[in-house]
Amino acid sequence: QLSTALSNCFKCDLHRLEEGPPVKAELTREQGLQYYRTMQTVRRMELKADQLYKQKIIRGFCHLYDGQEACAAGIEAAINPSDHLITAYRAHGYTYTRGVSVKEILAELTGRRGGVAKGKGGSMHMYAPHFYGGNGIVGAQVPLGAGIALACQYQGNNQVCVTLYGDGAANQGQLFESYNMAALWKLPCIFICENNKYGMGTSVERAAASTDYYKRGDFIPGLRVDGMDVLCVREAAQFAADHCRAGKGPIIMELQTYRYHGHSMSDPGVSYRTREEIQEVRSKSDPISMLKERMLSHNMASVEEFKEIDIEIRKQVEDATQFATSDPEPPLEELCNHIFSNNPLLEVRGTNPWSKLKSVS
Repeated sequence: QLSTALSNCFKCDLHRLEEGPPVKAELTREQGLQYYRTMQTVRRMELKADQLYKQKIIRGFCHLYDGQEACAAGIEAAINPSDHLITAYRAHGYTYTRGVSVKEILAELTGRRGGVAKGKGGSMHMYAPHFYGGNGIVGAQVPLGAGIALACQYQGNNQVCVTLYGDGAANQGQLFESYNMAALWKLPCIFICENNKYGMGTSVERAAASTDYYKRGDFIPGLRVDGMDVLCVREAAQFAADHCRAGKGPIIMELQTYRYHGHSMSDPGVSYRTREEIQEVRSKSDPISMLKERMLSHNMASVEEFKEIDIEIRKQVEDATQFATSDPEPPLEELCNHIFSNNPLLEVRGTNPWSKLKSVS
């Protein structure tokens, strides 16, 4: 077996940059298996969420990440756990890559006590150290991400903030305000547009006069990357992080990716695009299959090894599901807890004068 292989990455499209990330990326066997495991875990977790939603065990908003796994896995491989990351509401994948267990994510989706946000956040509001969520308002996480980058600069800790948004949010005014301030103050912020071709049910061509999202920072350098190839994403994210840490200010990355599900679970996802289109992406550029094929062709791992990993992940997701469906819901007396980070007992006004609610932090 080979322990290391050089792989070709597609050349990035560049904006206001002399040179981009390397076109050849090195992949070790350990890294390859780790990325495979990460992406496959997110895939299986999302398919399980789909199943639980259809059984009405998960309710409310639920936006699935399957198809886009290479983005989360590639970015995480390029930054440090101490760096910061904030995203929109398609957040299950990043919650996992930022270190939260499948068990805590699924229990959060089912609204149980053992969930990562104690069952009170649900699909769109999960948090972890250096992970600022899931944000339910379109585009609102972008100014917040710039603010986190300002904090990094202010504290002088050489950390960066990865600020993610979709092609749907890319036309929001607040993005351009954030770009402007980030560029003026040279904030260590990597703005990443995960372009999955559709904002809800509207294709990018119908929504944006310019679909070159990587150029839309105008005065901010940008690069466009194949978001279905975990190695391309990793190399580009590494390049972007180095750019920020060198004090050159913000940078924009557009990851061209695709979601297999609809916008959310209430969208069947086939009224504005054909089943054939989805099938073609699945068969030609699935991030997990592509990594697996690459490793097999370089003789870096065997079919059996991948099978073993798949079995292991399936079991992990099944165990997590067992927990997420049997864990109790949070009790009513915990309804108002944690309003403030460190407060003495607080009386909270309820919906009527007789409700006696208390908040403990």
